[in-house]
Amino acid sequence: MTGTLNSTADLGPVPDGFDRAEVEQFLYREARYADEADYDAWEALWTDDALYWVPAGGADIDPDRQMSVIYDNRSRIATRLKQARTGRRYAQAPPSNLRRLLANIEFLGGRANPDGGVDLEVATNFLVIESRARGNNLWGGRTTYRLRRGDDTLRLAYKKVVLVDNDKALSTLGFLI
Repeated sequence: MTGTLNSTADLGPVPDGFDRAEVEQFLYREARYADEADYDAWEALWTDDALYWVPAGGADIDPDRQMSVIYDNRSRIATRLKQARTGRRYAQAPPSNLRRLLANIEFLGGRANPDGGVDLEVATNFLVIESRARGNNLWGGRTTYRLRRGDDTLRLAYKKVVLVDNDKALSTLGFLI
């Protein structure tokens, strides 16, 4: 399973039907939904076979054998959001004020999906500014997305967030949904 998670060797050419402006707007909207805790809108972006992964201890670990900060399938994403909607996430009491900045958006190529189509793999650098009662944090890294066209809209099939400092002890990452 990890070969398809990490390898760029099996990427094909950028598939047709993905407009750069539309893709960028989708990524900006996904970031805004996360920043503003719009959990319903954020959850609606995901495909039914989605995977959301935040590795720990390196960018290309084997999530089946090593610890990850998050390694969620679609069902676990829904459970995580259900918990967040309760307002009882003590790591986020009071909630952080967040803003994500995305930069260096790259179209990496196409990857076959289980529906027989081809997803667009996109990567971007990011910086998250988190303001909390106890101070501010900066979180930086690189995100890889797999976007799938469905019913004339883009959907999120995969998101891998590699924090720059994921090889160190990390303080509470309560801002991650």
